[in-house]
Amino acid sequence: MEAPLAPLPEPADEREKLFISGRNFFTLWYTVKNLEERLIKFEIRAPFSGILTMAAVNPGTLVRPGQKLGEFLNSSVYELELPVNVSYLDLLKVGKTVELHDLDNNKRWKGRVARINGTVNTTSQMVLVYIEVSGKDLREGMFLEAELEAKAEQNAYEIDRKLLQEGNKVFLVQDTVLTLADVEPVFFKEKSVVVKGLEDGAVILAKPVPGAFNGMRVRRVEEGVGSRE
Repeated sequence: MEAPLAPLPEPADEREKLFISGRNFFTLWYTVKNLEERLIKFEIRAPFSGILTMAAVNPGTLVRPGQKLGEFLNSSVYELELPVNVSYLDLLKVGKTVELHDLDNNKRWKGRVARINGTVNTTSQMVLVYIEVSGKDLREGMFLEAELEAKAEQNAYEIDRKLLQEGNKVFLVQDTVLTLADVEPVFFKEKSVVVKGLEDGAVILAKPVPGAFNGMRVRRVEEGVGSRE
């Protein structure tokens, strides 16, 4: 009774088939087989080993179609959801290696681009990229930062985003006079921006100057060993 029902043997001839059929043997066999199949549908098996993190029902509870039973966590591999600007979408490929680290940058892991969402957020123009990662000290719900090398830029400089004027200009200091110069922003971060178009040796402001304008005269302020504008 504990084992699955054995396959039905083939009758040796037509007389044997009629003899077995007359005693309702085929009907009983298919009835039991049907009950076995129904029983299998009531048994849920996860495709991986993991941890049950939440149970929404108790043993013996009536379960309705679509009801949440709980949450089962695969502790061997995790997935990190990253929003990436749509302009870099053509540079991302499934299988690309990604460097991950915690917020304190004390621990690092290597991840892999598992899949890329096919839709673009109309408000932020971002695409969701899913990074698959596994390793020691990873926990569900941890905050991680990703270092994704999408594009290499030569002669680029990272400056404070507050120094960017009109979206594509910065103030240069030329002979104690502020001059607006055109730059090409190539990548935006939370507090900084990577720009191209600045020449080596160009002097820019260290921080925004309230009311600054083109042609404004400024004076360099020395601070310790170095200097700043």
